[in-house]
Amino acid sequence: MKGVFNVVKKEVKVTNSEWYVMNYLWERSPLSLMQLVPLLKESVGWSKSTCATMVRRMTEKGLIGYEENGKTKYFFPKVQKQEVIVQETRDFLQRIYDGSVGMLVSALVRQDDLSADDIRELQEILKAAEDKKCGK
Repeated sequence: MKGVFNVVKKEVKVTNSEWYVMNYLWERSPLSLMQLVPLLKESVGWSKSTCATMVRRMTEKGLIGYEENGKTKYFFPKVQKQEVIVQETRDFLQRIYDGSVGMLVSALVRQDDLSADDIRELQEILKAAEDKKCGK
C-alpha cells in the first residue's frame, strides 16, 4: 500500500454510508472488494453491487485509492481519520451550536450526560490546551 494521505484542506464530506467503508479501511487496509463485501453485508446488510457502487464513488471522490495486484484492486484510505474527524466536528459544532464549544458542553451538562471520568478528562484536555496557549 502506498499509504498516501491527502491533507484535508478542501472540504471532504464523508456521508454516513461512507463512514462504514472508511472505518474498515482505516482499521485493516488494504482490502479488496471481495474482502469488504462480507464485512459490509454483516454490519449494514449491503449487497455486493451496493459495495461495488460505494467503493467506485468513494474512489472518484478521492476518499480512497487502490493498488492493483493482478486483476484485484486493493483499496486504502487517502484521508486520515483524525483529519476527517476534526473537520466533521467543526462542521457539526458550526451547524448545531453556531461554533460555540461552550454551548456544546453546556448542553451535555444540562442533560446530565457527563460521567465523573468524562468531567476529569475534559478538565485535563482544557488544562493541556491552556498550557499550550500560555506556552507552558
